[in-house]
Amino acid sequence: MLIASAQVAKSPKPTRILFVFDASNSMVAKHGATNRIESAKTLFYRFIDSLSKNRHYSFALRMYGHTVKYPPGDCKDSKLVVPFSKNNIAAIKAKVAEAKPTGITPIEHSLTESANDFPDRNAVNMVILITDGIEECGGDPCAARQKLMEKGIVFKPFIIGIGLSPEQIKTFECVGNYYDMDDANTFTDITRIIQQQKLNKTSVQVNLLDSKGLPKETEVNMTFEDTGKKQYAYNYIHTLNVAGNPDTLYLNDYPQYKLKAHTIPPVESEPFTVVPGKHTVVPIDAPQGFLSVNRFAGAYNYNEKVKFLVRKSGDMATLNVQPLNQKEKYLTGLYDLEILTLPRIYKYRVKVEQSKETPLDIPNAGMVQIKALEAGDGCILQETPQKLEWVCNLSAATIQTFYLQPGNYRVEWRSKSLKGSIYTIEKKFSVISDNQLVIELYR
Repeated sequence: MLIASAQVAKSPKPTRILFVFDASNSMVAKHGATNRIESAKTLFYRFIDSLSKNRHYSFALRMYGHTVKYPPGDCKDSKLVVPFSKNNIAAIKAKVAEAKPTGITPIEHSLTESANDFPDRNAVNMVILITDGIEECGGDPCAARQKLMEKGIVFKPFIIGIGLSPEQIKTFECVGNYYDMDDANTFTDITRIIQQQKLNKTSVQVNLLDSKGLPKETEVNMTFEDTGKKQYAYNYIHTLNVAGNPDTLYLNDYPQYKLKAHTIPPVESEPFTVVPGKHTVVPIDAPQGFLSVNRFAGAYNYNEKVKFLVRKSGDMATLNVQPLNQKEKYLTGLYDLEILTLPRIYKYRVKVEQSKETPLDIPNAGMVQIKALEAGDGCILQETPQKLEWVCNLSAATIQTFYLQPGNYRVEWRSKSLKGSIYTIEKKFSVISDNQLVIELYR
């Protein structure tokens, strides 16, 4: 039986907007035909009247510099005067109407405390700061921004400045997006961003570019680092969607990210910022091809788990340790390989090309069993036309098995009980792929 079920649309997340209102002594200064505090109140009323029409929005009011007269003022003079609740618009307006310019400007303290004004993270939490001044209590507004992020404040605070100089405006760059109250577009811009924030999510698309500059590379782990906190924020496996385009990721609005793609070797992006409600594309050059070292199915190949070391050509730092008969992706370029067979095989300046596999085949091993009647010391040497090369040492065991590459060898051995070099036994032998050989040191 087929049962049809209707999909119930999820209710949108509520939006909580906290107004942080400057009622410090400097707000008494003239501003056009009135003073700054009255201009700020007029703009505030426009905001809350417009935004309160949306039933999914709730509001709260924090005020600072409003209780302790300056001088001397009080750097803790900041308070949540109206918390988030239903039907509190009239109470908020009344508190703003009562505000009289009084004290000092503790911006960092106010923003840090505002992080605790939101009930939880199960909403889109936003801050609108209305101020005419800069930090007067030696605080660091940038540190306050970090506290807001940790509490799930998704958008950077909107700072609405009244009569600030260019130098004063710069102090807010690390905190949030600055708007001038005298700009006719300020009211429209902020209300538009707030109203559209559910529709236009903050998103990122990572383009891993191939050698032609096309975003076709994929299946790579990516780490997004919060450069401010110097720790990772997200990990994702890069994916191309059903349309063959890089997948879209939705991120919190942190001040700045850096992205590391865990290719071999890894590549990093330049630090970048994401803009609330906008789509950011992060391109990274990551052209890749495949590399493998293979043996054919043979009698003795599966008795040893041989791997090989991969290094950038001319660099001794090991990038990867890869098993035989298994391909792996690498950035295009030249690599040096050290294959951990007996004896070791070295391949230099191996070229990895875009989307191609570079397969290297090595001969199958042969098995050599070395027998002795008692414990001894010795080694295996490979014989070449020019010299003898050490391959490995023998242990004290009386029966030992080795899987050697084809070639000519010698075994050198002396019994531990015989205390003279003259008693060294040397036996020459040849190894053939997929063949077995027994060396008896007592004959």
